[in-house]
This record gives sequence, structure tokens and C-alpha cells, in this order.
Amino acid sequence: MGLPLAFRQAVYSVLVTTFLPWPRGVLFDMDGVLTHNNAFHRLAWREVARELLKLDLSDHDLDTKVDGGRNPEIMERLTGRAPSAAEALALHVAKEERYRDLALGALREVTGLGAYLDLLDDRGIPYALVTSADEQNVEFGLDALGLTGRFEARVLGSDVERGKPHPEPYLKGADLLGLPPTVCLAHEDAISGVRSAAQAGCFVCGITTTQSADALVDAGATWAVPDFATWLAVLPFRDDA
Repeated sequence: MGLPLAFRQAVYSVLVTTFLPWPRGVLFDMDGVLTHNNAFHRLAWREVARELLKLDLSDHDLDTKVDGGRNPEIMERLTGRAPSAAEALALHVAKEERYRDLALGALREVTGLGAYLDLLDDRGIPYALVTSADEQNVEFGLDALGLTGRFEARVLGSDVERGKPHPEPYLKGADLLGLPPTVCLAHEDAISGVRSAAQAGCFVCGITTTQSADALVDAGATWAVPDFATWLAVLPFRDDA
């Protein structure tokens, strides 16, 4: 076993706080980071996989093959073969319609998100969305959370050739803010997303809505917190930066 998470985070905090200025940009995943919606996605996957793929997905399948990916890639992981364009489209439409039906009227922001975005605005720090979701789900989610128009830029699943865990999504997100990824902070809840952001060169703060703190730190996160209220209470940046 490795060193305990609390010890690792304490060491990271001591080492990084001394040298790390405030990020010049912040990159947010959406599902599981802005809102507690992964339960709806997972239920939609269970139902649609059973109906269309004749698969009964276990929690392990959802953890390792579904969370944090784009639908065609997820379908390939589940079935062991690349889907045709028609198969991928049919699955995508069915799954996302099921998700929106399940989540309608039930989405709530992760605690502290609004206050955190206000702080970033006050400090003049731009922020962008980096998500595997499609445009319809992004609009659905942002509208439900009252965040339409709040993000300076967006990277959707269709905007990149290679999805998470490849670094392309976060490289593109930083580029849209006009910044190198090394001066950007990313917030992620999924293992694949943490790996994507870390490989792009971002510092990563994991949000433990879907994975344990240990799992997120092991994947490459520097910090792991349950929500943004906690993050605001322990911000490890220099005020004089």
C-alpha cells in the first residue's frame, strides 16, 4: 500500500502552496463536477445497455468502462468492438434521451459552486467547460443550474478527435482561454478525466462525487475534496500572486 491519502495531500499542500500562484484559468468537467448527476447517467446506461446491447452492467463496468468517456468509445469498451456509425448514433440518442428524462427537474449544483465561480469572476480568472457531453446535454445542464452564458469557452465531446483520458480535451480548453495548460487548474470527478487533465499539464483538484479521494490522487490529482465549499475553505494559492 502507498502512503495514506491525508499524508500525501499534506505533503502536496506544503510543497505546492509555497510556490503556486493563483491559476490563470480554470477548466471544469460538467457531469459530477458542476452537478450531482452521475446517478442519472449510470441508471440511463444500465437501462439502455440492457435494452439495446443485451448487457447487464455491473457497478465495476460503470466505474471502469462508462464514467468519463464519449458514447462511441464507451460502447466499444462494453462490447469489445467498434460500433458502426448507425449503431453509435442510435445508442447515443437513446441513452441521452433517457438521461434527460431521468434528470429533468432534479439537477442541483455541487455545494459551493456558485460562490467559487463568483470568486473567480472577482479575481478576473477565466473559466471554461471541458466535457465529454454533447451540446444538448450541456445546454440542458447549464440551464437547469442557472449557468447559461457563464463559461467563457466550451470543449464538448464532438470538438475533439480523442476523448478523455487523452489530454486533447484539456489542451484545447486551455488553448481556448489563450493560456498554456501549465497555468490552468482543472476540476474532475472521473479517473479518465483526471488523467486527461494531468497529462495535459494542468494541476488537478478532484471532486469526490463519483470516485474516492485515493483513486483521484492516484490518477494524478494534486488535491481531492468533496465539493467546492470545502475547496474554498482550503484554497492553496498565494494571495500576493
